[in-house]
Amino acid sequence: MKTSPRAVAEREITRRVDLCLPDGRLNPAAVGWSRTPLHRANIRGWGRTMRWDYWCVTSPGHVFAFSASSLDYLAGESAFFLDRRTGEQVSSRGLLVPARGVSFSERGGEGSVRIGAGPVRISVDETAEGTRLRLKSAEIAADVLVRRVPDRESLSVVVPWSPRRFQYTVKDVGRPAEGTVRVNGLTYEFDPADALATLDLGRGRWPGDIRWNWGAAAGRPGGRDVALQIGGKWTDGTGSVENALILDGRLHKISEELVWRYDTSDWRAPWHITGDRVDLEFVPEHVREADVRRALYMRSQEAQAFGHYRGTVVADDGESVTVDGLYGWAEEVYRRW
Repeated sequence: MKTSPRAVAEREITRRVDLCLPDGRLNPAAVGWSRTPLHRANIRGWGRTMRWDYWCVTSPGHVFAFSASSLDYLAGESAFFLDRRTGEQVSSRGLLVPARGVSFSERGGEGSVRIGAGPVRISVDETAEGTRLRLKSAEIAADVLVRRVPDRESLSVVVPWSPRRFQYTVKDVGRPAEGTVRVNGLTYEFDPADALATLDLGRGRWPGDIRWNWGAAAGRPGGRDVALQIGGKWTDGTGSVENALILDGRLHKISEELVWRYDTSDWRAPWHITGDRVDLEFVPEHVREADVRRALYMRSQEAQAFGHYRGTVVADDGESVTVDGLYGWAEEVYRRW
């Protein structure tokens, strides 16, 4: 386990760039981070090629999340709803082998995503107003619009394990959302006054097994727009990290490998995430666990805790931003493909 933070030197990308060279290897000019999605994920061929869009919408009363993913010949689909007041959760899940009716956009914020077959039907469409999320399964039906906020920045990062193993991720945290989610016959409304949506977009070619931490949270304490994006483990040693503070719509990049401390025997115990510019405690209120095995070689093991962050994060200009009761999640995930 990492015991101290480590600074990394990262490059900001300001122009559109292809993720891959014509032969399919990572384009060295693509390695870096940006404030808006500038990469075209022109990935070709097979070989643990991962594409996914994960959306999570939170409100004072509920959480709705779904994932659309593709791994070469198969596609995965899942949805999750949590009633924060009662702790009741409802899930839907499916697997398509071979993948069919599946498409993913090459750029974040442009185009569409589709899973049109299987038990969970998913569509994501960019419109003039924002991003429209629609989903239908036996348990859950959703139609949610995530509003586009002019000039609001997000975080895009390319993580280079090697010329043939790399990941492009977009983390767009804390956009206002509105719409309905129907769960087992009951309809729930999301109001943009207090419902916030976060995107995790991924496009890349992955190692055979990997473990990661991810945390995100957003809110409007004291009238300010504050969002957190933090990660760990999977980026260690690559020279890239996915850590940032978004303050009143502007991204403050945190270029250091953070230290994550938590108890894997008790996911409900407080988590601690620290670095030179980050000092956060995360207190869970609900934990979602899953351990899914498919065939002899595939495994997905995860613990995702929803709760509140408190502590401080330092902005680019040295301002120490106090975080107190910011709702979001923290997770540990292991994947083997």
